[in-house]
Amino acid sequence: MFLPLLKSSFKDLLPIILVIAFFQTFILQQVPDGLLSITIGLFIVAVGLAVFIQGLEIGIFPVGENLAHEFAAKGSVAWLLAFAFLIGFSTTVAEPALIAIADKAAVISEGRIDATMLRLTVALSVGFAIALGVFRILTGHPIHYYIISGYVLVVTLTFFVPQEIVGLAYDSGGVTTSTVTVPLVAALGVGLATSIRGRNPVIDGFGLIAFASLTPMIFVQLYGLFVYAFSEHEKVAAVLMAVQRKTEVVLSMTDKAIALFFELLSVITDVLPILIVIFFFQYAIIKKAVPNLPRIAWGIIFVILGLYAFIVGLEMGLFPIGEAMAEQLTAQDNRFFIYLFGFMIGFSTTMAEPALLAIAMKVEEISAGKIRQMVLRLAVALGVAVGIALGAYRIVAGDPIHYYIIVGYSIVVVLTYFAPRYIIPIAYDSGGVTTSTVTVPLVAALGLGLATNIEGRSPLIDGFGLIAFASLFPMITVMVYGIITESALKQSEKKKIKESKESE
Repeated sequence: MFLPLLKSSFKDLLPIILVIAFFQTFILQQVPDGLLSITIGLFIVAVGLAVFIQGLEIGIFPVGENLAHEFAAKGSVAWLLAFAFLIGFSTTVAEPALIAIADKAAVISEGRIDATMLRLTVALSVGFAIALGVFRILTGHPIHYYIISGYVLVVTLTFFVPQEIVGLAYDSGGVTTSTVTVPLVAALGVGLATSIRGRNPVIDGFGLIAFASLTPMIFVQLYGLFVYAFSEHEKVAAVLMAVQRKTEVVLSMTDKAIALFFELLSVITDVLPILIVIFFFQYAIIKKAVPNLPRIAWGIIFVILGLYAFIVGLEMGLFPIGEAMAEQLTAQDNRFFIYLFGFMIGFSTTMAEPALLAIAMKVEEISAGKIRQMVLRLAVALGVAVGIALGAYRIVAGDPIHYYIIVGYSIVVVLTYFAPRYIIPIAYDSGGVTTSTVTVPLVAALGLGLATNIEGRSPLIDGFGLIAFASLFPMITVMVYGIITESALKQSEKKKIKESKESE
């Protein structure tokens, strides 16, 4: 069971390694500094991701899915909404990609943006989003009314919040829906739509991931508005420096084994909210014993160990190589290579994205083959590739991010009125499943590296935003795919009718 997951993890990393190797060998013609450390870090990431997913599959998912079915059968709307909120909150707070981005944001902002508060803000927004999405499924409201209203609010807030928070807010929507969140949320949505009379699993079941990608943009902008209005920058920076000095002293007095133990303790604290939610609802509300408790316990241990290894590997492997590549590419005279690297990284990593594969296979199954999973994956991968390349161009050009995002959302809104109904929730969800725990750190490091090494760019203002581009453009390409497919089907039907009449 574990070996296929390990193989899958290395498969997920392989496209990234091949693209990096190609650029280092043929374009940059140099070996990155700290190659051994980066290689070990990438290996740790792969192993950690495999262990993490193994733990989710044997520990967290079975309990979570069982609870979703129990609540659907129980018919208690209040408890179902509470469960949806808490599942959204608890899975997001422990999301590896969000942890990495929050830590980077805290350092770059010199402590003004607090990593823990940022994670709590995003987690609260996802909890609210999942509850709202479940409410939409229960009521049967069309998804685009909610999503378009949300986009209008996001764009409106952009003109009032500090520019330092805009890119980070947009990126926050992309890092929430990944390894932990997507399978649980997708199972909850499709399960509810299947069990409620009058609901269509394709039209109503999908869309929860889109909600979880949208609301963090709103909540983080509001958080930034508060922080930059009321925090005292000098005090915050001083506190951060004091904490850093204290940490250095502690580490100098403590051996590595104890330091690693405290890191592991921190990870346990991150996973704890998920466990509290699941076991509370299992024993206090459903009032049934957890099936296969020893197996579940092992799964929880694997989740903790895998998450810990993953975070350690990120700091050793993906962040350094992303920053190094950005520095090397900006040193080249030809900026075209930056855009080509962004395009290739976006396309290759998305095609190997496990969350996208899972969603695409589910879509093909539920649509009875009407939507082909390989074509859907290609449409999403193309959207991500174009998004990252365009996002890299924005950083190089120094253009404000909201102009691009506003135009992008406007295109999404227009396409929503032309796309067939069945493709709309899938398109919205596609924007959330593209930014994985592997892709996010590399893309974030690339954006921050470009903003750091290009004169006149600010890492905080210009460095964030690539993930937002990677989340936005797949919605466009998938809806275009839906429009083309529907048009082709109609043409085929007309041709059959015409041939039938002629034969008569």
